[in-house]
Amino acid sequence: MQVQGHRGGHGHSGGHGVEPGVGEATAEPVVDPTARLAERLGSYRLVQRIGEGGMGVVHLALDPHGRAVAIKVLRPSVAHDDDARARLEREVTSLARVRHPRVAPVIDADLYGTRPYVVTRYIAGDALDDYVAARGPLTGSDLLRFGRGLVGALEAIHAVGVVHRDLKPANVLVDDEGEPVVIDFGIAHLADDSRLTATGLVMGTPGYLAPEIIEGAQVTPATDWWGWAATLAYAATGRPPFGRGAMDLVLTRVRAGECDLTGVDPRLEPLLVAALAPSPADRPAVQTVLAGLERYAAGGFAAEVLPRGRRPATPVGATGSPRHTLVMPQAAPPLGYAVAQSAGSPAAYPVRAANPVSAAYPGEPGEGESDEPREWGPGAGDPRIGRPDRTGTFVAFATLLAALAAIAPMLSLLVVAAWSWLARSVDRSVTALVMRRFHAGRRRSDVPVVVALGPVHVIGAGVAAVLALLLPLLVGAAAIFCVALGIAALTSSTPDPTHPAALAAGAAVSVLMGWWGPGGASLRRGSKSIVRGIVPSGLVTDVVVAMLLAGALVCVGWVIARGGHPFWWPLSGPPALFTSWR
Repeated sequence: MQVQGHRGGHGHSGGHGVEPGVGEATAEPVVDPTARLAERLGSYRLVQRIGEGGMGVVHLALDPHGRAVAIKVLRPSVAHDDDARARLEREVTSLARVRHPRVAPVIDADLYGTRPYVVTRYIAGDALDDYVAARGPLTGSDLLRFGRGLVGALEAIHAVGVVHRDLKPANVLVDDEGEPVVIDFGIAHLADDSRLTATGLVMGTPGYLAPEIIEGAQVTPATDWWGWAATLAYAATGRPPFGRGAMDLVLTRVRAGECDLTGVDPRLEPLLVAALAPSPADRPAVQTVLAGLERYAAGGFAAEVLPRGRRPATPVGATGSPRHTLVMPQAAPPLGYAVAQSAGSPAAYPVRAANPVSAAYPGEPGEGESDEPREWGPGAGDPRIGRPDRTGTFVAFATLLAALAAIAPMLSLLVVAAWSWLARSVDRSVTALVMRRFHAGRRRSDVPVVVALGPVHVIGAGVAAVLALLLPLLVGAAAIFCVALGIAALTSSTPDPTHPAALAAGAAVSVLMGWWGPGGASLRRGSKSIVRGIVPSGLVTDVVVAMLLAGALVCVGWVIARGGHPFWWPLSGPPALFTSWR
């Protein structure tokens, strides 16, 4: 729950994480949908709106005893949405377990009324991003005090089996004494609750989402400790440690550990670089980082606490000064589309460029704005981004196709064509749904409209599948003849393109070309959507992979049993191109 303090008579809407897991202002009119609420909400008197997001609005309010509290109220448009209520309930459940001065506690909640809301302690302070924007980056003892406070908060959170998942500057308030307060548990994860990971959806802010979570690993306290290091880096620089830009670029930098710490004190930089390492095993322990901060605050070099063999080398440019990843400035075009890395493959998703006047959108936020993606709200990014690749399943499927081509090449080709058509149809439908919800948020008419447009997507996918098969077929045929020539040279025989090994090799090359070649992005996205939808991860995936590999072995056995003679159904025999070589 993000509740930013009220200063000088002005609310700071850009710093309020009022939508669970979002934390950014929207570009809708100033008129608040909750303005129609009465002066009172339950036993609380609403005083002033102090923040808003895609799913809710935060009000400063007074309790029956006249004490200031913060109330997050779901917007009327999502008040009856089961997912929105579930996320609000998760926040209440998570916060109710934590008792620590550095965590904003829940005071009251009504999750089942016509206007669901949650009440927390009001924090008289600013979100870290606003605090740094107004006062400049933290240094020395101020940074140490901030880091220590966050450690205390996270230790208390983890002690009750909760992982915050979304630690970032917008979700950390700095009170009047310069101490941090952690807020907004909208996407918190309970150690004994698998609901968030059951769907495989990765939620969080790209630049503050731990690399292992982007890769589809299990949520653990290490997730928050990496976010702690990223938040410290922001506090020390005033900029996102992995830059701004399209979501796929930020995720790629996070995965590679390419942080931009330009301007940070050289005495501190190596410690932050080590703490932001992509692999959890390469990161120093939290207490080690704190010891480094203490040494830095005392005027020494923070990296002295690291073992010599694990001190990261700071890249140096031609001038001898530290060289960092260069983040190119973004232009401010109108609404458009970017190419995002969805589990290793490009996926088109909508982004909006930075604009200090408009609201922040995933990918390119403006100065002082949150760079968090939305989940099915207006301006939402593609939720397929960051989900597991399921590489093993596809490798097993490709192996089966190659083995099938050795005994029944035309049947294998038909299977490939049908799968390509189906996958591209699914991709077009899902992308249409993503785009629709990007522009207008989640609506009940979304699925019916997408289903109604299904025939259009199917026809378009069919045309695309046919065109996309041309190059793989050409390359595959060339591979068949090359392998046939190689076999003939080894056996001193006439080249035979119908040899099972040549057919299998040609099929394998064709599949690779279709997957990674021109037009392959839609095939990959659609294929992954299908597999994620019908093959749950874990034991079921292992069984499916085993069945696919067993099928490949059956095809090999069949080839041997037939003496290496494939059958060409539905054709009566091999194509003339193959027989002309005999």
